[in-house]
Amino acid sequence: MSKPKHPRSVAETEALAITYNIRVSPRKLNLVAQTIRGAKAQDAIAQLTFSKRRIAVTVRKTLESAIANAENNHQLDVDRLVVSRAEVGRAMVMKRFMARGRGKAAQVEKWFSHLKIVVAEQAVSQEAA
Repeated sequence: MSKPKHPRSVAETEALAITYNIRVSPRKLNLVAQTIRGAKAQDAIAQLTFSKRRIAVTVRKTLESAIANAENNHQLDVDRLVVSRAEVGRAMVMKRFMARGRGKAAQVEKWFSHLKIVVAEQAVSQEAA
C-alpha cells in the first residue's frame, strides 16, 4: 500500500540535472545558458571551461551532473548526448539597502536563479558511404 512511482518528467532518451538558488541574476545566467543550447555535450563542456564568466563554472558542474545521470541512471551513450534544453528560472530575491546622502536609503536587490539542463541522446544517423 505504498504510493505509486512518480512518472518521469522527461523522455526515455533524456536525462536532467537541476541546480537551485544560484547566486546570479537570471539575465546573466541566461547569457551563459544560451551558448550551450543545442550543442553537443562535449563541445558545451569545452566552451564552458574556457568561458570568462564566473557563473560558467556552476553551469559546467550542472551539465556534467546531467551527463553522469544519463550514463549511470539511464544507460545512455555519452558520445551521442546533446544539450536539448537549458532553462533558467527566477528564484528568491534578497533585499538589502545602501546608505545614501542626507539619511536616505536605496534598495539593492540580490537575485538568485534556478538552472535546469536536459541532455538527450541523438539518434544514429545513417549516412551512405
